[in-house]
Amino acid sequence: MSKPSAEGPEELHFLLERDGSLIVYQEKDASWTGVPAFSSEEKAREFVRASNLDVAEIASLRAGDTESLAALIRSVKKRAVRNLLLDLDYRSGKCVIVEFVGDALGPRREWQLTPGKPG
Repeated sequence: MSKPSAEGPEELHFLLERDGSLIVYQEKDASWTGVPAFSSEEKAREFVRASNLDVAEIASLRAGDTESLAALIRSVKKRAVRNLLLDLDYRSGKCVIVEFVGDALGPRREWQLTPGKPG
């Protein structure tokens, strides 16, 4: 299990579809999308349970692997993805939004999305 540091988690855990693509989240009426990412595998699994998503796999990436993280960011920007939704809680909609700056993680702030339906 990774421990969050003052700058963020040591690992990021992403949800993958059956074809291997990242699951992204678009809030209703928003022009941008975000990638749900989690600071622990347990938080990712809780999101999957609460949302009833059909997730094929949870993939992990060390936050310090700047080369792989940069490649991931460049890849998802092509899909109108503008940030990470860190530790998105499906029921409450609370998360930390982490903006992309170039091909790196930038500023982060508390964020409130429209919560999912009770389940």
